[in-house]
Amino acid sequence: MSLLKTLFTWWNGATTGIRFTIARRGVFIGQDETGNRYYEAKDTRDSYDGRKRRWVIFNGYAEASKVSPDWHGWLHHTFVEPPTVEPLLRRSWEKDHLPNLSGTIYAYKPRGSIARGGERQPATGDYEAWTPK
Repeated sequence: MSLLKTLFTWWNGATTGIRFTIARRGVFIGQDETGNRYYEAKDTRDSYDGRKRRWVIFNGYAEASKVSPDWHGWLHHTFVEPPTVEPLLRRSWEKDHLPNLSGTIYAYKPRGSIARGGERQPATGDYEAWTPK
């Protein structure tokens, strides 16, 4: 089943075609803490704007929010050097990167939401229900 996934699906890592392209034209740059692998083109032959093309092959399900901020900046040419050479400066008040948790069991469920039981506090005195006249 794994071979069929790589042949026909793009959301489970990368297709065979893109792996072939990266093997021929790319250079491995680094890997992040979640296992995503990053590549850069050997030359500007594939570029649209004169810059070398950059790729990420996701470890598992392809979800853009799994790319950390430092690698995101490198992929989009915000940073010249990859985080393996020049790591992004972390402030003491910054939280660790989390992927988008919407649609998972870890998604935020505020009080009163149906996913959390559906019970909410009654409306306060500043609310007046509309009634047709």
